[in-house]
Amino acid sequence: MNPPRLHLCLAAAIASLGAVASVPPAAAAPTPVILVTDIGSDIDDAWALAFLLRSPELDLKLVLTDPVDTQYRARVAAKLLQIAGRADVPIGMGDSRGPTEDGAKTVLPWLAGYDLSGYPGKVYPDGVAALIDTVAKSPSPVTIIAIGPVYSLALALEKDPGLAAKCRFVGMFGSFDRGYGDGPPVPEFNVKAGVRGLRKVLAAPWRDVLITPLDTCGLVDVEGERYHAIWSATGDPLLRELIQSYCIFSQNQTWMKCDFFATRSTTLYDCVAVYLAYSEELVDTETLSFEVTDDGYTRRNPAGPFRARVALRWKNLDGFEAELAGRLLAGRSP
Repeated sequence: MNPPRLHLCLAAAIASLGAVASVPPAAAAPTPVILVTDIGSDIDDAWALAFLLRSPELDLKLVLTDPVDTQYRARVAAKLLQIAGRADVPIGMGDSRGPTEDGAKTVLPWLAGYDLSGYPGKVYPDGVAALIDTVAKSPSPVTIIAIGPVYSLALALEKDPGLAAKCRFVGMFGSFDRGYGDGPPVPEFNVKAGVRGLRKVLAAPWRDVLITPLDTCGLVDVEGERYHAIWSATGDPLLRELIQSYCIFSQNQTWMKCDFFATRSTTLYDCVAVYLAYSEELVDTETLSFEVTDDGYTRRNPAGPFRARVALRWKNLDGFEAELAGRLLAGRSP
């Protein structure tokens, strides 16, 4: 081969390589997730479910309602899923440990006339078995997003000790440097309500453990023009029902004065756990060793039995609140 032809061949080969390199990479497949939630008490679980449904990076495989009156909680999840057009998502009822006080059923009037037997999708009375089966059948690792006390998840780990090795755990738990509002660290509700179960869950050999404590999730709400846009999105069935249930919640809950429902959300703790299931760009995380005390504190302890990556600070809180509102509104009807 003479030199001119060699140069032409080399140029063609380089151009060919450049063409291959310029092809955009294929989009990553959505991450399979299971949501473990005490939806039906604080309204932030409902916001988190709506946020999850509008996060294309996440593929919701199961909603596990837990703990206590799990059938009531399953009805709340089922109605939201059906309204969102997502009755393809199965619902599992967790380990019920006695009736919930009526005061904790904060959106019960919103469920009037809604029968769980009318849910078009699958409802599993044994949600623990459904969770184990969902993980076993998944061809890729599952991310478990836990936004409530984890009685049933702890039970699932007892029944299938190999479960954690197939999953990533992301949760809303704890209070390290700050509590509710600007207060000092406190026994955070999801921890205090289920210390024994959380200890079992944190001790399991997950592929990764990432949590948002009050230090970050306790700062999130939606207000101003962003909230007004959600409040006004009456053409979007999911957002319309989310706001209606929030209005009912504001009248039925007993732990705070909630007279601001027309102008802003409550604190949306659980939405941060959903965010962490697909991104960590807007937070600073640290790997901490810590203990969980009998009264529900999560305290740093270099010799502590638990170790997790913890989202302790925001890099851009306003950016997250904008992303949350934007994703919720992305499904709005024209």
